[in-house]
Amino acid sequence: MLSESPEFAVSSTVQKRTSVAAGSYVLSLAALPSRYAACLSAPSNTIDVFDSFTLQNLYSLPGHDNSTALKSISSIAGSSRPTLVSSGSDGSIKVWDERTASHSIKMTNLGKPRPLLCFDVHPDGKTVAAGTDLQGDDALILYWDPRQPAAPLRTHSSTHSDDITVVQFSPSTSTNLLSASSDGLVSLSNPEEDNEDEAVVHVANWGCSISQAAWISPQKIWASSDMETFSTWSDQLDLIQSQDIRQPSIHSGHRTWVTDYLITCREAPSGLNVFVGSNEGDIALLSPSSSSTWSMHSLWSNNHTGIVRSVLYDQQNHVLVSGGEDAKINVWPGLGMRARDEDSGSGHGINGVGRGEDDAMMDVDSMDVDATPDDVDMEMGMGGINGVTPTSTVSRRKREREKEREREGGNESEREGGKRARR
Repeated sequence: MLSESPEFAVSSTVQKRTSVAAGSYVLSLAALPSRYAACLSAPSNTIDVFDSFTLQNLYSLPGHDNSTALKSISSIAGSSRPTLVSSGSDGSIKVWDERTASHSIKMTNLGKPRPLLCFDVHPDGKTVAAGTDLQGDDALILYWDPRQPAAPLRTHSSTHSDDITVVQFSPSTSTNLLSASSDGLVSLSNPEEDNEDEAVVHVANWGCSISQAAWISPQKIWASSDMETFSTWSDQLDLIQSQDIRQPSIHSGHRTWVTDYLITCREAPSGLNVFVGSNEGDIALLSPSSSSTWSMHSLWSNNHTGIVRSVLYDQQNHVLVSGGEDAKINVWPGLGMRARDEDSGSGHGINGVGRGEDDAMMDVDSMDVDATPDDVDMEMGMGGINGVTPTSTVSRRKREREKEREREGGNESEREGGKRARR
């Protein structure tokens, strides 16, 4: 059963939107202070970085031949500033230095590259784990010290028997790694154990190919399958809930909602946020009240065409960022922000303030942006997800160049004025 929550809101107008390279899917999104990053599929295969306030494309990172995951990491290899990290089918994990538009660290497997399908970085930044595809009889979990990236510290080859689609460190302990696979197994293992036969602590068989999984809390895990089933598990891997995510639906006089696929889940103070999508490109936010009762809190509609691959909730700016197979990135009013409900005909914008269509949405598809990584301010205090919404991400160096041009223009005007006076 699915019902609208008391605070249910609908948004059919985006605040900002932009396009990426034609034909490329937006595979995943990540947030940095004052910037968003988008991992793109072929033919682009780049990681594009956008100003979070204007959605202007600031610059592109070369990515991988086929990128498989992108994350913003708060600490890695002794660096304590937010950093983009990505993995790819080229068998590498790259830690990106935006100032040079290239990677500063590249983790590989001693010249024996195997496609990496997923990765995670331990909260202390000293260990990186990645899962490979199945080759022969083995699918591997590889562990690196990013300060010594040339070869893995250790390899676990007996945890799974098919493509490893998820690895994630526990939020509460360094000795617990969640992994999941196309073999249907959810596993908890000790990433510090050199003897792989002793590494697995708990394992459960869900009986379906698992595409996503993550910790909800130190005591709870969620997972989803390629068959669009959804489940929750205890920290001992006891199954709590398992159901088809497409079953909760609404068929009422004024609204119809049918879920076609699960996008992702997000831990929230009020419980688990489950983002789902329709084949038409609409996005809904659901939460489970019980195994049979669900609530629908928000609906974002009419601005994607096709599958939505990734959503990112920017809590500081109170917006939802989405990207999909239509090569679009949209920024929407966020959770709990009452947007205009086209069905109700209220005509009110965000927070009930009436405004026109042109004011409600900024389209930057045609903007000409020539900034380089050196022009992007890397300081942590500029806002975005860490504080006040930024008015610019142009660096001091660029601002100084602009001021210098203004001074030169002023001097030129004074000289022209002097010439006219002498005449």
